[in-house]
Order: sequence, then C-alpha cells, then structure tokens
Amino acid sequence: MFTYDGDTPQDARRTIRSRAHLVLSNPDMVHSGILPHHPRWAKLFENLKYVVIDELHAYRGVFGSHLANVLRRLRRICRHYGSNPVFICSSATIANPRELAERLTEQPFELVEKSGAPRGEKFFVFVNPPVVNQQLGIRRSYLSETRRIAAEFLKRNLQLIVFARSRLTTEILTTYLKEDFEGEPGMPERIRGYRGGYLPLRRREIEKGLRDSVVRAVVSTNALELGIDIGALDVSVMAGYPGTIASTWQRAGRAGRRASRSAAVMVASSAPLDQFVVKNPSYFFDASPEHALIDPDNLHILVDHLKCAAFELPMSTNEAFGRHDVQEILGVLAEQGLVHLSSRPGPSESEGSRAGPFGPAGEWTWTSESYPADAVSLRSVSSDNFVIVDTTHETRVISETDFTSGPATLHPKAIYIVEGALYQVEQLDFEGRKAYVRQIDCDYYTDAITYNKVTPIDTFESGAEQAPPLLGDDARDGAAELARPVPGVRTHGEVHVVSRVVGFKKIKFYTNENVGSGELDLPEQQMHTTSYWLTVPASVMGALPFAPDDRRDGIVGLAYALKQIAQLLLMCDGHDIGIALDSGDTDVVAGAARGQRIFVYDNYPGGIGFSAPLYEMHDELLAKTRQLIADCECENGCPGCVGPAGNTGPLAKAAALRILNLLGQTKISTTDNTEDTEMEVL
Repeated sequence: MFTYDGDTPQDARRTIRSRAHLVLSNPDMVHSGILPHHPRWAKLFENLKYVVIDELHAYRGVFGSHLANVLRRLRRICRHYGSNPVFICSSATIANPRELAERLTEQPFELVEKSGAPRGEKFFVFVNPPVVNQQLGIRRSYLSETRRIAAEFLKRNLQLIVFARSRLTTEILTTYLKEDFEGEPGMPERIRGYRGGYLPLRRREIEKGLRDSVVRAVVSTNALELGIDIGALDVSVMAGYPGTIASTWQRAGRAGRRASRSAAVMVASSAPLDQFVVKNPSYFFDASPEHALIDPDNLHILVDHLKCAAFELPMSTNEAFGRHDVQEILGVLAEQGLVHLSSRPGPSESEGSRAGPFGPAGEWTWTSESYPADAVSLRSVSSDNFVIVDTTHETRVISETDFTSGPATLHPKAIYIVEGALYQVEQLDFEGRKAYVRQIDCDYYTDAITYNKVTPIDTFESGAEQAPPLLGDDARDGAAELARPVPGVRTHGEVHVVSRVVGFKKIKFYTNENVGSGELDLPEQQMHTTSYWLTVPASVMGALPFAPDDRRDGIVGLAYALKQIAQLLLMCDGHDIGIALDSGDTDVVAGAARGQRIFVYDNYPGGIGFSAPLYEMHDELLAKTRQLIADCECENGCPGCVGPAGNTGPLAKAAALRILNLLGQTKISTTDNTEDTEMEVL
C-alpha cells in the first residue's frame, strides 16, 4: 500500500507506479498527476479492480461536479486499458448517498445503511449569546463567546478544534486564543490556525502537532472538516452554524472519533439562520441531513475536463462525454487551435473487435502545447491563485489564496493575517497574481466592501399568480381594489454578475469599533450564472406609506431575510448563493412594470442548479421569509431578521413586512408590527 499525493517525493513516485497494488490518493492528484500520465500507470489501469471513494458527502456543489468529470475521464482510460473497475463509496451525514454515488460515477449502486463504527458518549450544546441591546436586538459577539468557551476547555487541559466560518474569523480567533494562552518563548506553539492558503509544510506540521497532542487547540475553516487524521480530540466548538446539518454533524464528529466521551458546542451568531436553528433545536436534531446537489454538465466545468480528456486520449467523433453535444464543443476548441479532427479508415469486419472502445470513427487529437489539467482547479471554477509574498526581511512566499477571494483579502492596505501574525498589503499585482506584504504591528484588521451588480440576460421561466377577483360590493369599492394583494413576479434565468471591491473598513480587535475606512479602485470580476429573482411591482412600492429611503430599506431588509430562507430551503452553504438588488421603472417583465428586483444567484460561473428549485419554491420562500421577520422579537429590525442596524434604517422591518403583505403570497392570521389592529394577509 502506498500514498500518492502532492507531498510524495519524486523518487517514491516512480516506485509506486511500478509496484503498487493499493494506491491511496485524492481527487486533485488523480486529476492532474495520474490521468494525464496514464501510460506510466498502464500496469495499474490494466489490473484495476476497485475504486474506493471515501467521504462521499464532501463531493457536492462545484467540487462534486468536478469529481464527476474526473471519474468520467478515469472510466474512459480504464476502458482504453481493458478494465472495468467496481466503485465502492462510503458516506456519512447525507440524505441521498445512493443518488449522489450514481450521479458521480454514472454507475448503479446498492446501499448498505447499517453502521458498525465505534461511538462514544457525546454532549451536544447550543449556545445563544445574551442580548446586550434589546431595542436593536444586538447580541454579545459570537466570536467573543466562542473565545470564552474555548478558553474554559483549554483551562481544563482538553484538546479541541474550533471551527470558524471564514478565513478572516479563523485568523481573528487564532489571534485571540494565542494571546490568552501564549506559551513560553522557544516552546512548541499550543494554539494554531489552519485554513486554505497555508503552505503544505505548515499544514503537515499542524496536523502532526494535533496527533501528537502538542497542539492543544486548532482554529480552522472547513479545511479540517473531514478527510485528515488529526487524532482523537475532546471537544469541537463551532463559531456560528456551519450552514447545513451535514456539515454540523461532520464538524461535531471531529471530537470523540473513537469510543471516548466528547462534546460539541455550537455558538450561534445573530444571523437569522443561526437564530432559527438555536431556537428550533428539533429542526436540527430531528431533520435528515441535506441532499447533495451536483451539476457535472455545467458547461464551464465540462469544457475544462473535455480538454483534459482530449489531452489524455484522442476523442472519437461518436464518443459521448456528458449530456451536451461534445462534437459541437470540440469544434469550438478546434477553432481555438486546441484540438484537430483527423479521419481514419474504419476497420474491416474481422478487425471490428480491435477497433478500440469507441468504434471506428474520426478522432479529435490534442494539438496545443498547454497542459490543461494544470490550469483546472477542482475546488473552484477559476484556478488562478494569488501568491502572497512577504518582503519584511527576505522575499519568501508565505501563503496563497484563490482568485475569487483575492481582491477582497489582498487589496492595497489590507491586513492579511497568518496564525496571528499581521501583514499589510503594500502592492497587489493583479495581472501577475501576486500580493507583496510586510509584517506590521497594529490593533485592527480590515474588512472589504464589495459591490455586486446583476443584469438579466435570458429568461428560462417567469410568471405571477393572478390575484383573486373582487366580488359583490368589493368589486365596486375603489379602496378594496387598492388594498387587494398584488402578486410579485417570480423569474429564473441567466444573468451577468459584476463584482468589484470598492472600499474597506478598519475594525479594531476585541471592541469591533470601526476606526477608519478607505476607497479602492480594483478591476471588476465578471461571470455568467443562473439566478432566481423576485420582482416587486412599482404599484406595490408606490402603495407603501413610507418615504423613498425607508422603502429602499424595506427592500434591503427583505433581501437579507430572503437569502437566509433560500439557504435554508436549498440546504446549501451560505457562499453558494449571492444576493443583489436592482431597480428600474421602464422595463417590462411578464406584463408588469418593473419596480424593485431581488436576485438570488448561484455564486459559480454557469450556475450549479439552485435557481430552478427556488423558482418552484417561490410561495414557500416568501411565506417563511415573512414568518422569520414577523416572529422576530425586535422592534425595528435586527441582525436576526432584516440585517444589522448599520445597513438599514429604523423602518426596515415595518417596510419589509408591508411589502410581503401586499404581495399576498400567504394566508395566515397575524399581528402586523406596523399596525395596532390584527389583519389577515391574503
């Protein structure tokens, strides 16, 4: 048995290729290190009997869509060498393991559901930080609460992992805990951070420290959620709800991996989804984990892997690769000079059995000098990473970050944090994909301000339910006509998204005070994707008894709540979808004058399949959004319903509720906070 991954030395790789009977690898290495060099692995592919895929539940969204195409390429190469391996998958915390396995491999599966894994006693605790400002609905900082709870476990010499929801919060919590439990100079570090972007040697060092119990606490993003042996920890602390039931259980399972007693603590933030889960624990403990969604035929992803497949083996003109017309795509690649179509005579009948796995036909041959797999990242749609170069003493690479996150984290004057060490970005070379930083000592960090603009390109489906007709006296009553609910227009289609980092805020450590800001002028990032959007007609906006600024606040608050409920209904991660607003009064959509539009878009080029389900769940989406806002105990809006006070005004909650009432998507009896009397919402 041999391990073959990015850390395997070159001399060991040659030995593995010639002698290995069992190879342990990862999707990235299979994609870029094994399949493109399959002639060196001819012995393995000729005798390949089984392909085992562990942690099946991790392969959803973009990553899963990439893996499905990697497996298409793998099966294609196996056919070339005359093998047909059996696929075996293991999964946990997912609602549709069989469906996901069949979608990934395009093979039939049998499901074995009984688990024999050892399981010790586990205490699961939900913590909701106390309200510190009742009027504004502001709670104690969940990061401060996480820091306090982690410190209590560390004081009792328990080993723990703290999960944060972003790279920035990971570094903030690492900084806090390092200051609280700073070891003696020269001694091994007890508190470490761990996230994507750290160099391999740093990651291996941290993992070994955890296994050897030298590291007593690690603060991590989802990079340590699964797949890496970090030993048997005592406690898992989650700073905020991870976004899905599956991820929550996976993170909780990092503690007490064997039969020992363990604890899992989830500290809720003020975000609506966090508050919903912590106030409705039965939703979490009684509900099934989420369904995994993938879209292997996303054109952006498919084309990349089609290039890789053509590089690995010539593609026949009668060969299928996904549901799209492969020949049309290859024709486009030929125009770009990447492949060439050559004809070859068909074999005689006696030679038919030797015609190859795809039969007699013309072939598309890779002609470019480029190495396509090297330019395709399985974790994102774009593979252009930014490299962070420290120039404090000597020039050295300290980290890297993905292209999408680059402008927001590496803009000029940004504070970049690596395990508590603070660096200021002095120069961002956007074309060269490098950021030059210098270590500094300061008491603040930076948070980027991003502007998104969404423009519809094509409509897949659009419509609005007709309002019920007025009967009897109501039909002659003008006031009744004005009060009648006006249906909003629901649409899903293709959109163009433009994102640009326009500024940044300086946030002081510990107090979270805003101590400064700056403007930025960085290049735009563009993508085509799919989106669901709600159009609030101009007639509804005009009927609101609020000033124009308050009406706009109502739309902003409604959009904030809408995204939280969309994430809940789609059972997806928060970064999988984006939200944007736009307004106008001249265009016509589905016969109604356009008022305000709220876009909930797939945050990946080409889309990943969320817009159609949201379109179908339109009524439920608005009903649950209204329930979220109406049931919130705050008076004028808060982070738990329509967003932080700094983003909206004091009438945002009232305006958002009135918009939903006028849209008339639900029929429930409720007390509207904007009225003194009880009203029925039709």
